[in-house]
Amino acid sequence: MNAPRPPLKSLDDALAELLGFAAVLADVESVSTFDADGRVLAQDVMSALHVPPQDNSAMDGYAVRCADVLQAQTQTQGVLSVTQRIAAGSSGDALAPMSAARIFTGAPIPSGADAVVMQEDCDVLEGGAVRIKAVPAPGQWIRRAGEDVTLGATVLSKGDRLTPAALGLAASIGMNLLPVARRPRVALFSTGDELVMPGEVAPGQMKPGSIYNSNRFFLRALLLRLGCEVSDLGIVPDRLDATVAALQGAAEQHDLILTSGGVSVGEEDHIKPAVQSLGSLDLWQIAIKPGKPFAYGRVQDAHFIGLPGNPVSSFVTFLLLVRPFLLKLQGVTVVTPESIAMTAHFTWARADKRREFLRVRRNAAGGLDLFANQSAGVLTSAVWGDGLVDNPSGQTIQQGDVVRFIPFTEVLG
Repeated sequence: MNAPRPPLKSLDDALAELLGFAAVLADVESVSTFDADGRVLAQDVMSALHVPPQDNSAMDGYAVRCADVLQAQTQTQGVLSVTQRIAAGSSGDALAPMSAARIFTGAPIPSGADAVVMQEDCDVLEGGAVRIKAVPAPGQWIRRAGEDVTLGATVLSKGDRLTPAALGLAASIGMNLLPVARRPRVALFSTGDELVMPGEVAPGQMKPGSIYNSNRFFLRALLLRLGCEVSDLGIVPDRLDATVAALQGAAEQHDLILTSGGVSVGEEDHIKPAVQSLGSLDLWQIAIKPGKPFAYGRVQDAHFIGLPGNPVSSFVTFLLLVRPFLLKLQGVTVVTPESIAMTAHFTWARADKRREFLRVRRNAAGGLDLFANQSAGVLTSAVWGDGLVDNPSGQTIQQGDVVRFIPFTEVLG
């Protein structure tokens, strides 16, 4: 008699339980700011100076005293003498009354000046003078000291995942090294004698029942985008002893062991008994489509996660569960993506008892189109699409409905 199937677990409950197992890696590394893109800050970064350090010009033009330019200059009125030239990286002298300083973008504002007039609003005259054609307002085209960053401010926070802009900001306060969390070490392997690596067998020579190992390629790429150090252990022979040996070796040097396939309830596979012989394993049935089967366990001191074998199921489940898990290991504070309200330009008449993640693409009209074949085995849908519609269980979608859209740009890296 078959054992009763466990009840379906909601995605939110599964994610909360999984994240509860993800203790932040304790190791901290100091890396060059040049090399820190995508890494996770292990400590707050505070500024030891103002940015900019002093008032400076936002334009090429002339620094003036507003009191000297109460109205636009004409040929019959006085003009200002240009007494100095201030380039970025240099400093000027105090600005005397009825004088102007030729100034360039980024150059410090001389003492006494309280506005910059852009060069397009000035006429250069002979004899080192300038005619101001527009009356300036106090503070015009001046970037104030500390306008971007103030001394002592926390500019980047512990748990932030560093972006190119964040690296520039860190450099602007003089940070050539940044404290970041250690990269998670992940062992990736596949099991199954039906799997064939591309290049080993030509398509026309594939045996009946054989398939190319596509999951290994996108899982490795996703792991690398998340900043992991990946050990690709290849395809493990479909034997219990080989599976136990592969798991045991992987557990010694990795934080996470990730596999795909062989985690469905009741499925005959060596992964389950091998993991259980070395540690513990829970088989979950998650109320999502695609991607119902999921496994979490421990192999000695390493985490173990088993993904479903169908490629789209594996892909989507990685994005929804494994990605947040790996981000939390690195200390990221916000690990779930934001969804966007968008209009469906399609009809989805088949309500499912599970929460669905439909592959869609934005169109030129500002709505979402649906890929025609939503099968868990059709990886083309994830290539064609640029995101997922998060559709609640039991809900149909009519054309014109507002849906929750998760762009792939939010979750692919």
